[in-house]
Amino acid sequence: MTSTLHEVGTSREVELTISGMTCASCANRIERKLNKLDGVTGSVNFATETAKVTCTADVSTQDLLATVAAAGYSARPVAHQPNRDDDPATRSLRPRLIASGALAVPVILVAMVPPMQFPHWQWLSLLLATPIVAWGAWPFHRTAWTNLRHGTATMDTLVSLGTSAAFLWSLYALVIGHAGMRGMHQSFALTTRGFAGDSIYLDVATGITAAILAGRYLEARSRRRAGAAVAALVALGAKDVAVLRDGIETRVPVEHLVVGDRFVVRPGEKIATDGLVVDGASAVDAALLTGESVPAEVRPGDNVAGGCVNVGGRLVVRATRVGGDTQLAQMAKLVADAQNGKAAAQRLADRVSGVFVPVVIVVAVGTLLGWLVAGGSAGVAFAAAVAVLIVACPCALGLATPTALLVGTGRGAQLGILIKGPEVLESTRRVDTVVLDKTGTITTGRMSLLAIHPARGVAVDTVLRLAGAVETASEHPVGTAIAQAADERVGPLPAVTGFGSVEGLGVHGVVEDHVVLVGRPAWLQQRWGVVLPDGLRRAQHEAEAAGRTVVAVAWDGEPRAVLVVADTVKASSAAAVRDLRALGLRPLLLTGDNAAAARAIAAEVGIDTVIAEVLPAGKVAAVQDLQAGGAVVAMVGDGVNDATALAQADLGLAIGTGSDVAIQASDLTLVRGDLRGVVDAIRLARRTLGTIKANLFWAFAYNAAAIPLAAFGLLNPMIAGMAMAFSSLFVVSNSLRLRRFTSAAMRPGRHRSYVQA
Repeated sequence: MTSTLHEVGTSREVELTISGMTCASCANRIERKLNKLDGVTGSVNFATETAKVTCTADVSTQDLLATVAAAGYSARPVAHQPNRDDDPATRSLRPRLIASGALAVPVILVAMVPPMQFPHWQWLSLLLATPIVAWGAWPFHRTAWTNLRHGTATMDTLVSLGTSAAFLWSLYALVIGHAGMRGMHQSFALTTRGFAGDSIYLDVATGITAAILAGRYLEARSRRRAGAAVAALVALGAKDVAVLRDGIETRVPVEHLVVGDRFVVRPGEKIATDGLVVDGASAVDAALLTGESVPAEVRPGDNVAGGCVNVGGRLVVRATRVGGDTQLAQMAKLVADAQNGKAAAQRLADRVSGVFVPVVIVVAVGTLLGWLVAGGSAGVAFAAAVAVLIVACPCALGLATPTALLVGTGRGAQLGILIKGPEVLESTRRVDTVVLDKTGTITTGRMSLLAIHPARGVAVDTVLRLAGAVETASEHPVGTAIAQAADERVGPLPAVTGFGSVEGLGVHGVVEDHVVLVGRPAWLQQRWGVVLPDGLRRAQHEAEAAGRTVVAVAWDGEPRAVLVVADTVKASSAAAVRDLRALGLRPLLLTGDNAAAARAIAAEVGIDTVIAEVLPAGKVAAVQDLQAGGAVVAMVGDGVNDATALAQADLGLAIGTGSDVAIQASDLTLVRGDLRGVVDAIRLARRTLGTIKANLFWAFAYNAAAIPLAAFGLLNPMIAGMAMAFSSLFVVSNSLRLRRFTSAAMRPGRHRSYVQA
């Protein structure tokens, strides 16, 4: 198996799958070992069971694997997203849990309910408890022994010490003490005050083992659910494809596709890779990739992404990206990288958990000695010390951040929101100003025919038929908009002869025996002597005042109409701007277009502040000026000219339909081409960060409250074990709530506001 390796300048990145980790302390220990290597910077994520290592020196993958092994764990290079269902440690939890739970129930019942304590019940309890402590708890003992050989301690050390001490004390009391006598009775208490020197703790040893095994098993299942987003992304891809070679369809594995291959996509099939439609028209469902619920119509010349489903007619697509370069592969990598990263809060938790276990052992020993010095019974002192060991396990602390990141970034990927790293969440929380590019962000980036002003007595359909026929031979965006509108309204267009064009000014040709002119009004007047009458001139001035493009139409030497063409606002933009304001953000429009056009677009979507007619360097300067004034700026753009401003902003959001340069310069990538993704991205980032904070508060508060209770004898060790398992489950369950996050477009009463642009 070969490792996932990326060259980054003179360094390289290696991703490893780590086996044998049982808590955050394990991850912290492996991370410290890796970082001691010269030229190595490693980050180990307990929740994803992976390590991301950057090597700037001559360190081989084998050196990294040996370092992990020396720490007492096993590692293998990652060739694909790991499948946690294949983890041997996870598979072994289920039988251990079932057996331990079945044997522990009678031990706990007979210890808690005195009327059930028949003669020599304690010896039956010993018989049932022995396989639980020896086999059921073996993973804890094995890890604790490995830690001891390496001079470290983890939460498994605490569990192993607690269960072993409870079992050995009970064995001593039964064999040497008086606990093995016939007629011995013992009652259950919530605290340790009722424990005596001849008490046995087999219920504690078995109950703690069963509770922690249950917590581990449920935690492992939850972590698999939390990390399922990346695996789901990878699984979206097609497995084989019908390639056209010499006009014959040949079915080949998708891995054999190369750039330039033409392949067929039938209705109901997945598109094999990113490409350009060269033949056919259809509707493409990209919901699993972008979160967009409405299929998009595609025709020749349109781009399509691998993993989307063809729901309409037959398409022929030319491959433009294959393998790891596809949008689907890049999405999976971005999500995996974000899940492997660490927020500042997680780095703090790692430092705490790294010293927490040794401190707890010292506190447990101090508790034991303190009770004995204070005159307490040996049974009470021992039970309090065991309770401290069990209740203090820092598992919840280690899971607080990575599980929330797993679920949050995974849910974002399902909605078409790619978060590049956990530090982005902290930037999003501070943002108060959103700077929006115009073309391709607020608007569609495509010219459309907005209005037709015919001269007196001229039919609109006639204008469209003749003007559209001439413009079909033009490649100018304005001409394309006119030809497309004409085709949609009047149907097939007549042929044009004698076509000619003057770049940037207009076109002419003969259609149905009419000499047709379509172009700038000034060109028609200066070159052809066609002067617009007052009514058409007024329409021209009104449109130009709004920053729109005006095209005059004439035939047979007479002015016939004025056409108004402009880049149209996306249907979702106005509602998205309202939602940004509702989030407490101030939207601004930043564009290189003329001021009149910019103000018209801003007024249409509800933006008050406009910065227009700026070059790319001017966009950077505008962002810097806002930052100098105390604003925390998020920049949203899609073009190459937005890349530097995206990098300068405190938070860069790239529209995924834009350029690769803009996407690489951003912190968040929105796969969908509409502005509502910005609202969803900010809401999701804030929600994820809030979940992380809630998890960390619970983890810290739990340990801060539970350890003193246990030390003062107010917590039965078995109750302590259950509480520890519950704290981990609470953190994971709280994180899984992010799976229910919904797009702003899908909120009740809002879904009608958005239609596909």
